[in-house]
Amino acid sequence: MKVTVNGETREMRALWMEGEIIKFIDQRVLPERIEIFQARDYNDVAFAIKDMVVRGAPAIGVSAAYGIAQAYMQGRDLKRVADILSKTRPTAYDLFYAIRYMMDRIERGDDPIRAAEDYANDIVERSRKIGEYGNKLIKNGSRILTHCNAGALAVLDWGTALAPMRMAKREGKDIFVWVDETRPRLQGAKLTSWELKNEGIRHKIIADNAAGLLMKRGEVDLIIVGADRIALNGGFANKIGTYEKAVLAKTHGIPFYVAAPFSTIDRGIRNEDMIPIEERSQDEVLYAGKCRIAPDGVEAYNPAFDVTPPDYVEGFITEYGILRPDEIEKRFSP
Repeated sequence: MKVTVNGETREMRALWMEGEIIKFIDQRVLPERIEIFQARDYNDVAFAIKDMVVRGAPAIGVSAAYGIAQAYMQGRDLKRVADILSKTRPTAYDLFYAIRYMMDRIERGDDPIRAAEDYANDIVERSRKIGEYGNKLIKNGSRILTHCNAGALAVLDWGTALAPMRMAKREGKDIFVWVDETRPRLQGAKLTSWELKNEGIRHKIIADNAAGLLMKRGEVDLIIVGADRIALNGGFANKIGTYEKAVLAKTHGIPFYVAAPFSTIDRGIRNEDMIPIEERSQDEVLYAGKCRIAPDGVEAYNPAFDVTPPDYVEGFITEYGILRPDEIEKRFSP
């Protein structure tokens, strides 16, 4: 992805490995500044995932892959490390997929560093293909709405939901993006907007609750979001607030697409109601930064994700093409 540092624009991945150190663009401090978080062992990797130094299902998966490779280099108990990493974020399926991938490769005698790099490069290539297929849905002049951040920060490079927009821009299409702020952590306002600005893609940030008004006025042509876990029936989990956007889209006849690689599909669950939903600290709702915005003594409920049934999804933009919800099970059943 394009990153501007001290006035210089260059290509940079969301995370990478140098020797035994895993380096992350620290997403907690964007867009105010760019800082690199260095994970020197599996405890640092677990912290980076859990505290959202890194976020987005595919990027979390890559973090785990590098974490397993790092643990191997440092002579750690890999099963214990895998268990610790698997408990960091319960909803994002790529985490579990990546851990299983790495353990299988190591059991076959493959070099762990090569295996982790293969996994990372494969995710980048899959996201590029998602961009190519998704670009076909975007017309010149399209007004696209997206929720949360499913860009290069969440994937490593290109992104999932943002990949088609990047492709459209580079193809010369004039597009405009409505960016949901995505409460309570504001991933849209802070991260998606930052990525789109670096790409030179026209956009505006909106309050989450403004999306319905824009749809009713006919100012949204297409909705593309990412996913953290997809069930075999085509139901999926994504950042809290996604479900209501899907319901509104169906009400107003707006195509609603989900962009995700096959590693996000959980072949072990039949429907979206089986997806575990992570609940995060109530302080994310009660505070804006260090400032409390709710009355003292009041509590908050903070589910990080919601689930959307397949009836609200027009299609899934994958590295294999655009699939209808009912094609997921046919293509990916165990």
